[in-house]
Amino acid sequence: MLSYPVNQISTPDAQLNILQITDLHLSTAFTSITDDNSDEMLCQQCFETALQQALRADIRCDLIIVTGDLVSKVQPAIYDYIFEVLQATNIPFVCIAGNHDVTDEMDSHLPFFQRELIAQPADARLLSRHMIETDNWQLLLLDSSITGKVAGEITLTDVDWLREKLSTCDKPALIALHHHVIPVDSEWIDNHMAENAETFWEQMAAFAHLKVIISGHTHQEQVRHRQGVTVYSTPSTCYQFKPYEDDFSYDKNARPGYRWLQLANNGTVASWVERLDT
Repeated sequence: MLSYPVNQISTPDAQLNILQITDLHLSTAFTSITDDNSDEMLCQQCFETALQQALRADIRCDLIIVTGDLVSKVQPAIYDYIFEVLQATNIPFVCIAGNHDVTDEMDSHLPFFQRELIAQPADARLLSRHMIETDNWQLLLLDSSITGKVAGEITLTDVDWLREKLSTCDKPALIALHHHVIPVDSEWIDNHMAENAETFWEQMAAFAHLKVIISGHTHQEQVRHRQGVTVYSTPSTCYQFKPYEDDFSYDKNARPGYRWLQLANNGTVASWVERLDT
């Protein structure tokens, strides 16, 4: 069985291939897939299908990063199931918390702003301020969740930790967290991005070797740039949000997806999103 969490990765060609999956939103731990078309079953089936499709691709996968919202209901059995599926790939993986991993959202049939939020403790397997050293890159994982809230934050302690790690290593760096740190031009979700984002960007300006930030939360694909950093938002493995909408809206025409990142030994990055075939 793989040791979790992974702390160091070495690859044969000095290139690191990362599979990012995010926003699984599982609310039940099923033991097998059936023909049930419930939303709960759909999210599980999409998670398993996305993982299988990605790992069938003609690309070596060196690391799987799960950027939060593993569940929609905080239950240990659901995490047990997810970790069993990921362990079965025999590929190193890491998981961080999203808002749904520390908050149960009640009355989901009501408009978004009317739902009751109940604080929950995070599963102990979800990582906070975790570093992975690779041959040519430094990977830094943050827990941006706030218990009982939809919005996230990058705390001053997080910023201090990032500054310490970035100051002591001049390798190109990637930061992974759940909440987005640049607005995606959808007012409702931008109201729930990472608080303290401006302070974060001010403090990161000193580190030209910070190259990439990946996040989840927005359930859509976007690529933005700031201070020489490429910032990727990634689709959910389940349902998608309609981009550039100020009010909460699902994108029923967008299929579940995941992101590949190829981190080269010279600090350059290639990245793209794949969607489920069916």
